Amino acid sequence: MKSFMRHCVDGISNFLLAWRHLLSVLFLAITVFFGWSATKVQLDPGFLKMIPIKHEYMRTMMDYMKNFSGANTLLVNLRWKGEGDIYNAPFLDAMRKATDDVFLIPGIDRTHVSSIFTPNTYYIEITEDGFKGEPVVPARFSATPEQLDRVRHNVSLSGQIGLLVANDFKAALIRADLQEVDTGDPAKAEVFYRQVMNRLGDIRGRFESKTEYRYALKADLPPFKAGDVVAEGYVDYGWMLPYQTFFAVPPGGGESVPVKGGLVKVEAVDNPDYNPDIEVNIIGFAQLLADVIGGLVGVFVFFALAFGITLLLLFLYSRSVRLTLVALVVALLPVLWLIGILPLIGFGIDPMSILVPFLIFSIGVSHAVQMTNAWRNEVVAGASSVDASRAAFRKLFIPGAVALLTNALGFAVIMLIDIPIVHELGITACLGVLLMIVTNKMILPIILSHVRLEASSRRNSLKPPGTLQMAIWRQMAKCAEPRYALGVFAVCLALLAVTTQMSRSMVVGDSGTGAPELRQDSRYNHDNRAIASSYNIGTDVLSVIVEAKNFEGDSCLHYPVVNLIDRFELYMRGVDGVRSVTGVAGIGKLVISAFNEGSPRWRALPRSEVGLSTGSRAFDPNLGLNIEGCKAIQVLVFTKDHEGATVHHVVSEAKRFIDANPVDGVTMRLASGNIGVMAATNEAVESAEAKMLLAIFGALALLCLLTFRSWRATLCVLVPLTMVSIFCNALMASLGIGLKVATLPVVALGVGVGVDYGIYLFERIQHDLAKGLPFNEAFREAMLQRGTAAVFTAITMAIGVGTWTLSALKFQADMGLLLSFMFLVNMLGAICLLPALGAWLFREREGAPAAAPRAI
Repeated sequence: MKSFMRHCVDGISNFLLAWRHLLSVLFLAITVFFGWSATKVQLDPGFLKMIPIKHEYMRTMMDYMKNFSGANTLLVNLRWKGEGDIYNAPFLDAMRKATDDVFLIPGIDRTHVSSIFTPNTYYIEITEDGFKGEPVVPARFSATPEQLDRVRHNVSLSGQIGLLVANDFKAALIRADLQEVDTGDPAKAEVFYRQVMNRLGDIRGRFESKTEYRYALKADLPPFKAGDVVAEGYVDYGWMLPYQTFFAVPPGGGESVPVKGGLVKVEAVDNPDYNPDIEVNIIGFAQLLADVIGGLVGVFVFFALAFGITLLLLFLYSRSVRLTLVALVVALLPVLWLIGILPLIGFGIDPMSILVPFLIFSIGVSHAVQMTNAWRNEVVAGASSVDASRAAFRKLFIPGAVALLTNALGFAVIMLIDIPIVHELGITACLGVLLMIVTNKMILPIILSHVRLEASSRRNSLKPPGTLQMAIWRQMAKCAEPRYALGVFAVCLALLAVTTQMSRSMVVGDSGTGAPELRQDSRYNHDNRAIASSYNIGTDVLSVIVEAKNFEGDSCLHYPVVNLIDRFELYMRGVDGVRSVTGVAGIGKLVISAFNEGSPRWRALPRSEVGLSTGSRAFDPNLGLNIEGCKAIQVLVFTKDHEGATVHHVVSEAKRFIDANPVDGVTMRLASGNIGVMAATNEAVESAEAKMLLAIFGALALLCLLTFRSWRATLCVLVPLTMVSIFCNALMASLGIGLKVATLPVVALGVGVGVDYGIYLFERIQHDLAKGLPFNEAFREAMLQRGTAAVFTAITMAIGVGTWTLSALKFQADMGLLLSFMFLVNMLGAICLLPALGAWLFREREGAPAAAPRAI
C-alpha cells in the first residue's frame, strides 16, 4: 500500500513539474476569476440563521411569531438626565417623535409597538360612574401643565411603571418586534438590516447629535436604479454621516432605494431636536449587529497587524524575501478562493463568523512554512529549484494532505449542531481547508520551481545551530528517552488532573452579563445595563405558551386553565434567577380586586365562569398576552441575566413544573423570547458536543491508522491532542468563556492544528525508524528536519493572533487568546509528550543492536 501511494505521489509530482508552465497559467486564471467573484460577496446577517429552527422551542416560537413577541425584539429607551422626571414637555415631545420613528422602521410589526404614546397602552380608573379607560397620553396632547399632570396620573393607574416607564420616573421605553423574512438572498438580508440599523442610528442621532446633516437630491439628475453612481462631486452620505440612512427617494418621487454614491448634496445645520438632557439607549439583535459591524474595522486592522508580524518573523527565519512573500501569498490564496466561491454557492459572510478566513490563513501559513523549509533544505544541499520542489512535494504531500483532511474534519463535525449559521460556517471552513490541498500542496511547489534562493538565505541555512538552539534541542531530545519520559508523564498527569477539574466548570452558552460579543464598556452593554437597572422586566425574557384549544368559548373563563397559569406564575417567581413574571392570571386577579374596591382579599381567581368574567379585561388580546378566545396564552418570565447556568436552571424548573402539573386539554410549550432562543441553542450545542468529540477523534484515529499503519503511532499523535483539548476547556472556564457558536471554530481549529504538528513530526520519525534508527535518534532527525519549522510557525502564529486581544470585539479578543494558547500548547505537546510516549511505545527490544548516537 505504501509503495502504491508513493508511486502515486511521484507521478503527481512529475506531472505538476512537467506541465508547470501551463498549470501556472491555469491557476493564475482561476485566481483572477475568484478574485473577481470575491468582489460580489455580501454580508449575510440574519437572526433566523442564529437559532436552531428545528428545535422544539423554536418551533413553538415560529408557530406564534405573528401573535406574540418573538426573540427579535428592539428596545429603545429615552432617559431624562435633567432636573425632575420625564413629565415635562421636551422629554414627552422627544418620546412622541421616537415612537413615530420606531413605528416606521422597516420590518417592524406595527401591531406590537408599545410605548406610552401608543393607543394600546391605556389606564383603567374606577370612578363614581364605573370604570373609565383611555390611552395614557390623550389624543390631543399639547404638553400644557394640566396635561402633563394628567399623563402622570394616567401612568400611575396604567400598571406600566417598571414596564414602559422606569421605576425612578427618569426614563420611558419603546418596545417593538422586528419581523425578518428569510429570503435566502444575502444581498436582500444585508439591505434589510442596513435599513434597520441606519434607522436606529437616526433615532439616536436625532436627540444626541448637535449637528444635523441634511441632504437634497440634485434636481437635474436622471432617473436611476439601486446602486447607480449618478454624478460626480457629490458624496455618499451613507459612509460620510454619523446617522443618516443609505436610502433616498429618486428624482420625481417614488419609494426610497439604496444608493452607493454621487446622489446627494449634504449640508450641515444645527439639529433642532438635539437635547443634552436626553440619552438614548437601544438594544436588540439589529443594534448588536450594527455594533459588531462597526467593530469589524478593528478585525481588519488587527489582521493587518498579524500579517505584518508574520511577514517580519518569516523573513527573520528564512532570511529570504522571496520565500517570505511566496509563503504569505500562498497562505492568502485559499482565503481569496474561498471568498470567491461563496457568491457562487449562494453564501455570504456573516459578521459573527467573519474570522473564519483568518483561521484559514493561519493554517495556510503553517503548511506553507513546512513546504518552503523543505524546499530550502534541498536547495542548500545542492538540488536545483525544480528538483527541490519535486523532493519537497514527495516528502510532504502525504502528511500535509492528511493533516489538511483532519483540519477539514475538525470543521465538518461542528455541522452536527443543527443551526443554519453553524452549517454555513462548517461548509465554508471545510472548503477553505480543502482548497489548501491545491494551493499549498500543488501551486506552492510550482511557484518554488521558479524561485532562486538568495545567497543570504543560503549562507544562513549553512550556519551551524547556535549554542542556545543546540541546548534547547538537547533538552527536547531527552523527552524521547524512557527515564526522562517518566518525568514528562508526571507533569502531564498533574496538569491533566488540575485542568480536568477546572474544565468541569465550563458553561455551555453565554458567561457574564450583556452581549458577550462586545466588551463590557461598549455602548451596547452600557445601554443594556441602563435598561435592565431601570425596569422590573429586564431585557431577558422566557416566553412559555399555554395552549387551551379544546375548551368551549373563551378558555380564560375556565378555571382549570387560569389556575394552572396562576400556579405556574407563582412557582416561577420563586425560582432563583427569575426577576419577575407576567401573565393573564396575575393581571386578572388585579382587575377582579379593582372591581371590589381594590381589596387584596378579592385578589383571587373565582372558580366559576361568571366570576372569572369580572377580570376579562386582563384577557384582552391587545395586551399581547393571549390570542382571541385565549386558545393560546403566553406567560413572560423575566430573568436576571442570560448566563448559561441561569438559562439552564430556569428552563429546567419550568420543565419540572410542566411535568408535575398536567391538566386535561391544556398544553404548556417552551419557549420563545431571547432566553428561549438561548436555551434552544445551548441545548443544541450541548447535545452535539459528545457526538462531535466522538466523530472527530474517531475520524482522526482512522486517518492516523491508515497513514502510519501503527496503533502506537496513532496514540502518540492523539494523546497530546486530547490533553490540549482538555487544557483549552479549562482555560475557557477560568476566563469565563462559554462553549457556543462563536467559540466552536476555535475548538475545531485547536484539534486541526494539533494534528498538523503531530503528523508532520511522526511521518518523519517513522521514516527514520524504518531505516533502523532507535526512536530517540529518529526524533532528533525529525526535529532537525521539521521541528524548527513547526516551533517557528507556532510562535509566529501565536504572536500574530495574540494581537487580536486588543480588539474592541470581545469575541475576537477571546478567539485570539484561545488560538495563541492552542498554537503554543499543541506545539509543546508535539515536541514533548509525543516523543515521551514514543520512547516507551517504541522501545528497543532486549538484544537488539543499538544504533550509534548522533550529535545534533
